[in-house]
Amino acid sequence: MWRISVSVFIISCLAVSFLAVSSFAYSEATCSGIVPLRYRYDKISITDFGGVGDGRTVNTKAFRAAIYRIQHLRRRGGTLLYIPPGVFLTESFNLTSHMTLYLARGAVIRAVQDTWNWPLVDPLPSYGRGRELPGGRYISFIHGDGLRDVVITGQNGTIDGQGEVWWNMWRSRTLKFTRPNLIELKNSKEIIISNVIFQNSPFWNIHPVYCSDVVIHHVTILAPQDSPNTDGIDPDSSFNVCIEDSYISTGDDLVAIKSGWDQYGIAFGRPSSNITIRRVTGSSPFAGIAIGSETSGGIKNVLAEHITLYNMGVGVNIKTNIGRGGYIKNIKISNVYVENAKYGIKIAGDTGDHPDAYYNPNALPVVKGIHIKNVWGVNVQNAGSIQGLKGSPFTGICLSEINLHGSLNSYRTWKCSDVIGTSLKVSPWPCSELRTTGRSYSCSSTF
Repeated sequence: MWRISVSVFIISCLAVSFLAVSSFAYSEATCSGIVPLRYRYDKISITDFGGVGDGRTVNTKAFRAAIYRIQHLRRRGGTLLYIPPGVFLTESFNLTSHMTLYLARGAVIRAVQDTWNWPLVDPLPSYGRGRELPGGRYISFIHGDGLRDVVITGQNGTIDGQGEVWWNMWRSRTLKFTRPNLIELKNSKEIIISNVIFQNSPFWNIHPVYCSDVVIHHVTILAPQDSPNTDGIDPDSSFNVCIEDSYISTGDDLVAIKSGWDQYGIAFGRPSSNITIRRVTGSSPFAGIAIGSETSGGIKNVLAEHITLYNMGVGVNIKTNIGRGGYIKNIKISNVYVENAKYGIKIAGDTGDHPDAYYNPNALPVVKGIHIKNVWGVNVQNAGSIQGLKGSPFTGICLSEINLHGSLNSYRTWKCSDVIGTSLKVSPWPCSELRTTGRSYSCSSTF
């Protein structure tokens, strides 16, 4: 336990150092102002409701009583719930509107491990079933539905999902329903998540779904590299999302934008749009910046820039599949550094599974207007792959000023099919489909 704590501390310090340098270098560029930070005059402590931070006492009643008080007294300007130093063990709990969950330095909110008592909730309508298994899904450790003006922040306190018991159930195939996220906010708006460490999520870490006006910045997200499906931040069918100045090291995609799954996502019809990702660094055996593969409601207007990635499966991964329908368009990614990766860039139309046998194989996604610029890779085994669909080729693909360097034994070639696009100053030389200008966009004018 001591070793784990020291490791987390060291990684957190490195993240803070990186973020301080990044913030100084690019302080003029931020989207965090989309949600104003409100001052809470009313303040309560979890200890006022019997909370005990000894790491053994289960504090579920204390959390629920404190949040009930915030919800029903409705103080003007909302209420701040203070979590002092200590380890506060608890079952899952819901947040409420107009509240701040504030974790002091040294404060830990830790999930219990009695999975047999974990509550179930309905599947998301844009997924039609649990993401892992048919039927419902286990509720997220911290959850909110239909909320407004919620802040989760502090002095780099920790929210710990104790996910290993869930990972082992997944590995042994003894799960009955889809694992819980660490935090899920649904149908909510005006959300700020900042200055907190999230670790060991059972499944996805931070999942804003059907939300708008969301700011996630200055967070650290940690999980072992072999932890299954522990995505860092997954904006899902959400609008106006800002992700900045964060460190993420997990077992799956660092940031993955989603919008529903096959026929259920098509019917629900809610896109993810206006999403900015800036100054994120991290490591994962999967992707750094991912779009998909669940893209059935559509994804558009995404900007990702100043991304630093180490020991990756893929640097940038845009992924969809037949049956998804929907679209991926107007995506701009720039100033990416990748070191030690299997692939620098992948754009694929054959990724991901299906919820059931009733998806429509003729529902082909539209992928167009993908602009990737200023990518520098070191020790990248394969430069890139762009594999479109025969009935729906990917168009408007623009690569410019990209240098992906490999080791002596690496194969840094590009593989392409069913794609139309342009390239400018790309090394190694890209596939022939990207060599001519033709009817495609001009790379020199896309940024």
